[in-house]
Amino acid sequence: MAQLHGTLEAEVELQSPADKFFKVWRSESHKMPTITSKNIQGIKVHEGDWDQHGAIKIWNYTVEGKSGVFKEKVEFDDDNMSFTLHGIEGDVFDELKVYRPVCKLIPKEKGSLAKLSIEYEKYKESDPNPDKYMAIFIDMTKDIDAHVLSA
Repeated sequence: MAQLHGTLEAEVELQSPADKFFKVWRSESHKMPTITSKNIQGIKVHEGDWDQHGAIKIWNYTVEGKSGVFKEKVEFDDDNMSFTLHGIEGDVFDELKVYRPVCKLIPKEKGSLAKLSIEYEKYKESDPNPDKYMAIFIDMTKDIDAHVLSA
């Protein structure tokens, strides 16, 4: 039986405090094109407000030198400092049936830890895993960490 469902996981050590890092995703995502311009070129609210649970946003991004569009519905868990981007439509769905990036922040004595994952489902076994999207997620996480430290 072909394995079409999967989860990619990564951990990124952050120098910034978990609450300040989470705040960027929670209420300052409109700053992403400035914070991580090589990855994100634009973001706009399609439905709801920037910091609203369940808001729908449309992202313009670049992966492996190619421009793409991603529409997602965000789910925040403030108590656990985590968020899930439920993919709705966009270029990623040319390759994947399900695409769901998740980030959970773990406070540490100094800095924090970002536990990243991407839950996905491929159309067929020969389709590639979304490694290129995890690479962007990791890169964005490092850029946000640097932004929080410079603020």
